[in-house]
Amino acid sequence: MRQVSELKKLLEGYRLVTAEILYRMPDHPKLLQSYIWQDYDMEPKYPALSKFLDFWGRELDGPIYSVRVGTRRVIHPSEFVRADFMGAIH
Repeated sequence: MRQVSELKKLLEGYRLVTAEILYRMPDHPKLLQSYIWQDYDMEPKYPALSKFLDFWGRELDGPIYSVRVGTRRVIHPSEFVRADFMGAIH
């Protein structure tokens, strides 16, 4: 069932979004730690990423230093290829 919902999201325009979150270690604030988050989300507001970052700020101790976001469209419109020849092989 999960595969169907992922395909539906992709057809609706969702993109694969990867975020690298740099955050300060709670016990050692001068050190930065990296966390990679990845999910399907909608550009340009990224509601799933925003929800995750809100959760992080509310529930986790390590304050976020920076967030780098990369996105890629998984399903592309197909390219039209014109055939110059059509035949049958017996």
